[in-house]
Amino acid sequence: MEIPESEIFKAIFYEHYPIVKRKLTALVRDESAADDLAQEVFLRLYRNPPDDPAALGAWLHRVLTRIGYDYLDKKARERRLQNKQEQLYEVGESPPSGEEVLISKLDQEDVHEWLNELPDRDRQALLLRYSGYSYAEIAGELGLRPPVVGTLLHRATQRLRQNAAKSLSQTE
Repeated sequence: MEIPESEIFKAIFYEHYPIVKRKLTALVRDESAADDLAQEVFLRLYRNPPDDPAALGAWLHRVLTRIGYDYLDKKARERRLQNKQEQLYEVGESPPSGEEVLISKLDQEDVHEWLNELPDRDRQALLLRYSGYSYAEIAGELGLRPPVVGTLLHRATQRLRQNAAKSLSQTE
């Protein structure tokens, strides 16, 4: 088959386009994409028609199937890439800047100073609690009864806040 004449190509297009589009829509499950892909099928028909005009239907089916599967493969690759990028952005937060590291270190030093101003039992209770120990475990470590731990932690927290407030008011 030679390059189709304009009128012959129009007749083939109008006759086969609805079938090609319907098959592509069923394959890719996206009507607007199927529209674009159907145009690609007929563009290939215009540029490189089959040698045997009697095999036009089979040729169109083979080309539309190949184009449809290529489209689906492309979409799957795009989804995988997008998922990979989303995982990278979720996991890989930017490392802290030098300024943030310095401020964090200074804050930690301040907290250590405030903790060192507390009585030993208060400091130990707070450190155990913020290390993930339960009230019962803290009581066991400090040799206390479990009901006393809550009161001890509350008072130790109050003293720590007072030390912080006093220190911060002196620096201003």
